[in-house]
Amino acid sequence: MKTKNEWMQSVYQPATQKFPERKYNFKNLSDMDPEPIYTVDDLKDWDAERDLGYPGEFPYTRGVQPSVYRGKLWTMRMFAGFGSAEQTNERFHALLKAGQTGLSTAFDLPTLMGYDSDHPFSKGEVGKCGVAVSSLADMEILFRGIDPEAVTTSMTINSPANAIWAMYIANAQKQGKDLTRIGGTIQNDILKEFIAQKEFIYPPSPSVKLVIDTFEWGPRVVPKWNFISVSGYHIREAGATGVQELAFTLADGFHYVEKALERGLDIDEFAPRISFFWDIHNDFFEEIAKLRAARRIWARQMRDRYGAKNPRSWMLRTHSQTAGVSLPAQQPLNNIARVAIQALAAVLGGTQSLHTDAFDEALALPTEEAATIALRTQQIIAYETGVAGVVDPLAGSYYVEKLTNDIEAAAMGYIEQIRALGGVEAGIESGFFQLEMAEAAYRYQREVETKDRIIVGVNEFVQDAVEVPIQLIDPQVERVQEARLAQVRRERDPKRVEAALGALRDAAVTGANTMPAFLESAHAYATLGEQMDTLKKVYGEYVEPVLV
Repeated sequence: MKTKNEWMQSVYQPATQKFPERKYNFKNLSDMDPEPIYTVDDLKDWDAERDLGYPGEFPYTRGVQPSVYRGKLWTMRMFAGFGSAEQTNERFHALLKAGQTGLSTAFDLPTLMGYDSDHPFSKGEVGKCGVAVSSLADMEILFRGIDPEAVTTSMTINSPANAIWAMYIANAQKQGKDLTRIGGTIQNDILKEFIAQKEFIYPPSPSVKLVIDTFEWGPRVVPKWNFISVSGYHIREAGATGVQELAFTLADGFHYVEKALERGLDIDEFAPRISFFWDIHNDFFEEIAKLRAARRIWARQMRDRYGAKNPRSWMLRTHSQTAGVSLPAQQPLNNIARVAIQALAAVLGGTQSLHTDAFDEALALPTEEAATIALRTQQIIAYETGVAGVVDPLAGSYYVEKLTNDIEAAAMGYIEQIRALGGVEAGIESGFFQLEMAEAAYRYQREVETKDRIIVGVNEFVQDAVEVPIQLIDPQVERVQEARLAQVRRERDPKRVEAALGALRDAAVTGANTMPAFLESAHAYATLGEQMDTLKKVYGEYVEPVLV
């Protein structure tokens, strides 16, 4: 049999004399240039036992569970939240009725920034990009009629994560639920806020301390809960390449592990509840290889660098979401096809949970029709394509295995560079992440503008604008929230609120775990803004340095 080089010289190159290669940018979104063909010659240093293995076994390249989707389909967890708690509760029930198997909660900007709905900074933003939650009263309405022991819930919240999680737990306690049986995830990844999304409140060091409080408290009180979802999604949406997303996210995860170990926590107690969240973009094979490489890097580092003994500590479990940044406003119905391809890549990459974006992503929060189409896309993949019937069907593909190796090597190069800088917090302060992402975003945009990279309906195959219905948020939501907050403040016990906030302040001052005080603050109906303001007086507020 010919070697790859022999075939290229004797067959491929002569063929390109007659039919030249297209003038097209074949590079993937991480600027890796694929070769025309891959063969066994590209895997000379590849060891199937060392690098691939079997599903459910170290290094988990093929998946963290032996049966993958033959045993249990991925959780179809559609991101939802808008307007008031009543409106989002209605959407939650509609999605569950349509066959969704888990809830994912989007909060509005004031909530994400730790402001109450009646704060002056909240004006015009209440309920716009998610649901408004200012106290336990909102949380009670948001999950009315939903059993927290029967449905897992994910909540995309970061700086105020401890307070919002405490409200969810307090609501479960008021219903008489067993906390050892409730499951879900809080995003709680503050480092990626400094790197990408910019929804921070306190400086990095106390912010990370609050995260580690959940690492310490969560496994003992709510053992089925994932107390962090280390999130590459926002890093990718901010302009990073797939390799940068992988490297920066894993570096964040390792930073949390190191801080938890510094506190004296047992790695095999907290590590099994760390989860991850990835952005699934348009480059099909790159995204599949990225998820495979992520599992392998995490497994090797957790076992060999950090000394975890429990195999569950080596498993990288992940939620994925199709790439909102890849869905343009032009010809929005084309986005249905993009989302389907991205979702298929997530499934072939072995995700445990998946959100599919609606086609109107660039225009507004999704309408119920758009959200249902996005959910149906997952259901068609699950039940009609056959891809869920075989575990890791792409294993052994010369191209997929080589690309997995290349992405792993490139990501580890970045991780070692971050460690050499002094770690993630040092990289944030120096502007390392922002500059790397800015360069990647500039390169991509330049390719689009020069048509080196074709985006259908944007810079090629353009047509007149297509109008689609969009979801509008009633300004009345703001008045509803203000009235509810006023009622909460009238009816609660002010002495209990004062005592709870005092305990929260004392925990912050002394360095004690803040979660018990957050839980009591929730039960006392202290508002989100009151709790965040209490910590501002101890930790201060973060101002991002200007990069020059």
